Amino acid sequence: MKKLIFVLSLFLAQFTYGQEVFEFYNGVRALGMGGATVAVVNDETALLQNPAGLGKLRDYFFTLADPEIEVGNENQQIMGVNLLGMVDPQAVNNDLKDNPGKSIHTRAQVFPSIVLPNFGFGVFKKYELHGYMNAAGTEYDLQYFNDSAFIVGFNFRFLGGRLKLGFNAKVTNRIEIQEDNLDPTRTDLTLETLGKEGIGVGSDVGLIATLPWKFLPTLAIRARDVGDTKYDFKDGLFLNATSYPTKDVQKVDAALAIFPILGNRSRSVITLEVRDTLNMSTYEDKYKLYHAGVEFNFFDAFFIRGGMNQRYWTAGLELAMANYQLQFATYGEEVGTATANLESRRYVAKFAYRF
Repeated sequence: MKKLIFVLSLFLAQFTYGQEVFEFYNGVRALGMGGATVAVVNDETALLQNPAGLGKLRDYFFTLADPEIEVGNENQQIMGVNLLGMVDPQAVNNDLKDNPGKSIHTRAQVFPSIVLPNFGFGVFKKYELHGYMNAAGTEYDLQYFNDSAFIVGFNFRFLGGRLKLGFNAKVTNRIEIQEDNLDPTRTDLTLETLGKEGIGVGSDVGLIATLPWKFLPTLAIRARDVGDTKYDFKDGLFLNATSYPTKDVQKVDAALAIFPILGNRSRSVITLEVRDTLNMSTYEDKYKLYHAGVEFNFFDAFFIRGGMNQRYWTAGLELAMANYQLQFATYGEEVGTATANLESRRYVAKFAYRF
């Protein structure tokens, strides 16, 4: 057992920058609510966050465009507004050399999709980069993910919809860089020289159980990457990479939620969530697994959100009119350790057009 825990801890370390855990998908709504999503997702992102949430849809949605951009609080002072440079490993290194002890974080993603009650499919594209230069300016750490995925999901309703069981299937082409202690004097830091690439086939399974009581108390469970998702199904599409990305191990998340009605056309959501419940003992800092959030919905047009992501506050706003959505969120991510906490404050914006 000790050997198993040791191996798992090594694996988890591969997915951390300063102990940060990277996720396949994070959405602006959930990030405003402390990162909690498993029990409350009720739109097209259920395909990615919990396919059982497809059972909550009451109509179809065709999302034509939904660009989402996230930046860290130190980005602007380091690279200005050069968004393209923020996904270039060499450009990030060059700018961080002049700013030792600081980090750059950026994420950009889109998810055009078609969903209807109990079924949906979509195409997901994400760029995510996190770079850090140590205070001495001698070591450059870089984590980079470039995912292109096709997702299809189904849900089955039982007991009049009180029990929902959903699953998805994902085919993902991933380009990955996970490097610590790179030499900042290098000038060949490109996807071709650093990147690993491969295609993986995986699946998530979700269960949502709702009791027919006041506030609709809900229990939700999500198993991600069932049986592990390995990226060696086929060589990648873009690089001549000589190795495959690290596999995504199976993780099981659990959540509780209630849905109080506040008044005429006003309601709310309160939710608590724990990630990777079966492997909690392998995390030195278990706060990284805890998420809690609240949302206030007024007329299905104006939303106020808040919560705690790990140990840091989050907040979000949304304005929905006709076929448009405009969403904002800020959250803190733990990039330190259990004994030396370090917050990375981030800001997210999303515009969506759907009908």
